[in-house]
Amino acid sequence: QLQLVESGGGLVQPGGSLRLSCVASGFTLEYYAIGWFRQAPGKEREGVSCISSSGGSTNYADSVKGRFTISRDNAKNTVYLQMNGLKPEDTAVYYCAASLIRRCVFGQSSSYNRWGQGTQVTVSS
Repeated sequence: QLQLVESGGGLVQPGGSLRLSCVASGFTLEYYAIGWFRQAPGKEREGVSCISSSGGSTNYADSVKGRFTISRDNAKNTVYLQMNGLKPEDTAVYYCAASLIRRCVFGQSSSYNRWGQGTQVTVSS
């Protein structure tokens, strides 16, 4: 079965950190660009970050620049999203998605053809 599985979400206080993981099973991630998206209650899904298949190109939403870092370990078939300095407005379900367009395609959901089920991130005191 071809799937992406996110993990690492949870409840964290403002200013805290979490590291999300996105693991592929049934296919090899190294041929795909990966995007992270999030959706907060009552809001549209938005792009958070993306990374090219080689890892050489990344992009971030302005709201997370300087706080979030995307990386990948193709040997482990895994992409990570390190989130530091978390704010209440970062609360959302976070999804990873894979695109055969190997370059970083930021925020364009239609370019991604495989999606994970999402992991909840809640930032609250």
